[in-house]
Amino acid sequence: MGTIRAAADKLNIAPSAISRQISLLEAELACTLIERHRKGITPTEAGSVLLQFYRESLSAEEACLSELQALLGLQRGHIKLAVGDGFIGGLMSGPLSEFARLYPELTLSISTGGSNEVIRQVEEDEAHIGLVFHASSHPRIRSQVVSRQPMYIIVSPEHSLAQQTQPMPLEALLEYPVGLAESRFGVRQLLAMAEFQQKIRFNPVLTTDSFNVLKNFALSNMGFTFLPYFVVSQEVKDGQLIAIPIDHPLLASGEAHLITRLGRQLSQGANELLQYMKVWMKTL
Repeated sequence: MGTIRAAADKLNIAPSAISRQISLLEAELACTLIERHRKGITPTEAGSVLLQFYRESLSAEEACLSELQALLGLQRGHIKLAVGDGFIGGLMSGPLSEFARLYPELTLSISTGGSNEVIRQVEEDEAHIGLVFHASSHPRIRSQVVSRQPMYIIVSPEHSLAQQTQPMPLEALLEYPVGLAESRFGVRQLLAMAEFQQKIRFNPVLTTDSFNVLKNFALSNMGFTFLPYFVVSQEVKDGQLIAIPIDHPLLASGEAHLITRLGRQLSQGANELLQYMKVWMKTL
């Protein structure tokens, strides 16, 4: 559910202008397109049909432009990515740097966000490709590659848990200060499921929307955090952080998903980048 005000802010136009255009469109089509509720608006069945037509039209236009671009040998085009914050380091040093070197005329835009936001952007064609941890099942989303990524306890070498080598149960961690990602991130959602199973609850001393903040929280020995290994792989290799396995089957079964919208025909450039990202995902 959204609001006219939020749409106006995003488009940088007056809310009254949006309402007027919707009214004109409803009059032209002779049907109601939106329903107003106490907390916002939702599309009617007719509105959903029109919205889907609009998205498919944009996709078809992009496919046409892609075929024209193919005649130019990937010499122009723009690719939009939506990724979880924890993937940025590996993505930039991995497939994106090589892709940019081979196709310097293609431009990229990258937005970061929680799992729900990444999925939404891919579903609504705001992004060609998404990269997300712990992707919930969705009928309009296709996982191109799934990579198993267990969650770990992340601490500094000075932390009192640093000498632990065996998988630790969650209950044993309750007495230590912990920093956690916000609830819109997959790592926090997966942890919440494990908390529910164990009938426990962590009370973080720090909550953030930045994985870099979580890494620095652990680096400064302010406490520990929960992260997949790929987020801290370089710091662990450099001896700056330590990753301790967790004795919980749910947290050991975390997954990273490379996603696209089901049925969307990607442009040639986006499809080429997807292939690079598929190869990279298999090395995580």
